[in-house]
Amino acid sequence: MSSITNAQAIINADSAVDSLDVGTTDATADIVFYDGTPPANVDTALSGNNVLGTITFANPAFGAAADIAPGARATAGTITGANASAGGTCTFSRFRDRDNASKVQCTVSAIGGGGEIQFNTNVFVNGAALAISALTYTVPEI
Repeated sequence: MSSITNAQAIINADSAVDSLDVGTTDATADIVFYDGTPPANVDTALSGNNVLGTITFANPAFGAAADIAPGARATAGTITGANASAGGTCTFSRFRDRDNASKVQCTVSAIGGGGEIQFNTNVFVNGAALAISALTYTVPEI
């Protein structure tokens, strides 16, 4: 089993969230929410998944990672809400950089459902408000 130091966890967290600020196509990074079966990982192409909504990060997307010994945590800046662009059950999301390249994939559920992102309900209604009040990215010290 491999392990990393707490200092390395901070570096890894900063590297991951700073990658969202790369690019020039858009002013900010965003989070796109999808229905259907999540792909195996963020590098796997979407397959019949519908976009249910998109919300945007501030620029920069996250502040510097903080030491939460053990591990590190970066906290997102202001996240601008939006309205759902389609109705359906949201099962996952992808964080995209400013050039729309997917960088992180997360599961989505209703509160208590075990998703990495949890909403009051993950059943999105077309035109209904989407909002995230707080979001963190954590790297454990393993």
